[in-house]
Amino acid sequence: MEKLISCCGLNCATCDARIATINNDDELRKATAEKWRVAFNPDITPEMINCTGCREDGPKFSHCSMCEIRKCVNAKGYNTCGDCDELETCSIVGGILKAVPDALTNLRSLN
Repeated sequence: MEKLISCCGLNCATCDARIATINNDDELRKATAEKWRVAFNPDITPEMINCTGCREDGPKFSHCSMCEIRKCVNAKGYNTCGDCDELETCSIVGGILKAVPDALTNLRSLN
């Protein structure tokens, strides 16, 4: 299975937004927007579902521009949170690592 690890450790290769973008799949964009509206933000529209991954060239989901994790990684000059000595105690990425344990495994696998 392809892995494309984001700053926080999520696998962008399995993200529906990236898959919809790469395949130009409007039905998947609609389904992803609906799922994300319920889970994260009622203002998400299918047109917003365009992202190639936070560490890849190309379009980014609107949240990427305000993502505190991504901002921190970039400010420190790191590739991912896995490069940081504070990874397991960090309050910025801690919520992701708690909600998605595979994210920590993904970050550790990069080093």
